[in-house]
Amino acid sequence: MASYTAPLRDMRFVYHELLGCDDLAELPGYEEFTADLVDPVLEEAAKICADVLHPINRSGDEEGCTLENGVVRTPKGFQEAYKLFREGGWTALKCDPDYGGQGAPAALDTLIMEMICSANFSFGMYPGLSHGAYNALHMHGSQDLKDTYLPKLVDGTWSGTMCLTEPHCGTDLGLLRTRAIPSDDGSYRITGTKIFISAGEHDLTENILHLVLAKLPDAPKGSRGISLFLVPKFLPDDQGAPGVRNGVQCQSLEHKMGIKASATCVLNFDEAKGWLVGQPHRGLPAMFTMMNTARLGVGVQGLGIAEASYQGAAAYARERVQGRSLSGTKAPDKAADPIIVHPDVRRMLMIQRATTEGCRALAAWVARALDEQDRHPDPEVRKASEDFVGLMTPIVKALFTDMGFDNANLGVQVLGGHGYIREYGMEQYVRDARIAQIYEGTNGIQALDLVGRKMGQNGGRRLRRFFHPVSEYIEAKSKDEELAPFVGPLAKSFGRLQQATAQVARTGMADPDEAGAAATDYLRLFGLTALAYLWTRMAETAQLKLTEGDDPDGFYAAKIATARFYMERVLPQSGALLSQIMAGGGSMMALDEAAF
Repeated sequence: MASYTAPLRDMRFVYHELLGCDDLAELPGYEEFTADLVDPVLEEAAKICADVLHPINRSGDEEGCTLENGVVRTPKGFQEAYKLFREGGWTALKCDPDYGGQGAPAALDTLIMEMICSANFSFGMYPGLSHGAYNALHMHGSQDLKDTYLPKLVDGTWSGTMCLTEPHCGTDLGLLRTRAIPSDDGSYRITGTKIFISAGEHDLTENILHLVLAKLPDAPKGSRGISLFLVPKFLPDDQGAPGVRNGVQCQSLEHKMGIKASATCVLNFDEAKGWLVGQPHRGLPAMFTMMNTARLGVGVQGLGIAEASYQGAAAYARERVQGRSLSGTKAPDKAADPIIVHPDVRRMLMIQRATTEGCRALAAWVARALDEQDRHPDPEVRKASEDFVGLMTPIVKALFTDMGFDNANLGVQVLGGHGYIREYGMEQYVRDARIAQIYEGTNGIQALDLVGRKMGQNGGRRLRRFFHPVSEYIEAKSKDEELAPFVGPLAKSFGRLQQATAQVARTGMADPDEAGAAATDYLRLFGLTALAYLWTRMAETAQLKLTEGDDPDGFYAAKIATARFYMERVLPQSGALLSQIMAGGGSMMALDEAAF
């Protein structure tokens, strides 16, 4: 049966040893977050994820959400779990202390988000959407809106959503039809239909705050005419408590292949009262505050699924006996050997392990940059960090969710027939993971964002935030014989990435379809190279510890072995990806539409 234990040893390694996040305590507002606080917070998060959230993961999937007379009921145990989660302060962890938050670093919050997604993907959707709404309102809302609504979002008694998609438009938001008509009291009357609204209606909180994209009567055409509005489910009364029901109703719930305990709603807004967030016709930039946060969060969802699937597969492989080892019996006291002795099972487990640990390091690296973007006193450092986060956001979203789905599939394969049936919990990971490649902008859209916007932005300034440190590291370590098995493959992959970048820039300027044809392969190549850089740094850190004789649990030796596997068995994909990119898009675009 599926179980989950937070990988605290590896999380502490990434946070303290690899990335040196302890020095985040030197940034304004983070002074309390030294190792003495960070480690206990991680341990407490691990407990609630293992003891409260994971036990209702499978039952939540089987029961799902129900809609009766406009009211959505979450599965058994979710209300109680959310109450414990909220009372434990987890909804407030990364929020502004001015509104009741704890002001934790993003680097810490990201590791906890991973635990939540591993333990119960569906449950994590509710606080995840609320935090996205918090970010948008905190950054763009008026002081009155912030004072009224942020404390309730922070303490988790109210929750939030983002309402973008409509029946006729998804990514192309310029086509949306939801309208906002000004009222005499300064509010707006919102009318329209939104679909695929995660956490759009549920019974976990007293109120739900919808952040809705709509168009004013004088809106310019296209995406430049979109505004953002805050539309509460219940209008607050004079004491700030939920009052009169607003004109928003859940019409239906989507019937989905996965994340069934997350309520995905069709919402009808019928002259619902709302308030403008930010400037008129500037709603899309404000909504991107939520979307960029959400895209990083979705990447972490993929990472969480990858870890949970790996744990289930590794536990099964150690226990399941089947056949004998090709190199001779390994368990003579048993009728057969554990399947973990078989090379193909090892191949699958090592792919899961190497990609999961690499993604964890990359997630924390980007989160650390978020902290520097928000808190560093030097404006140049803040700008450099902002550029880096912007560059890496589509990579984190697409790479992590692709790998999460792939690793969930590998987990099923390791378990064989038991992986295909419900009782072992592995098939749920596959179904849950699949959505992460689609929502918050499909992974193809992420690739287009990378090559069409981020790559050439400001003369390639964003690219330099990754290329320069990697190039400098390779040069500094090129003569280190102990690191040669890692620096060598990294240098080759980095060279391929540089060559691919030049190719995409050159051909894309002449024919945009060429850039589009290369986009997905380019993102994958970029992501694999980023993981290779971090795996080299992890190997360097582990080697230093081994030199000092500090490895009582074999953690550092295992880290180096996993790094070697990544370099020898995963990173070579970079060569094929470069070949595909260099081939161009001719064959992709040649077939006449009528032939499909």
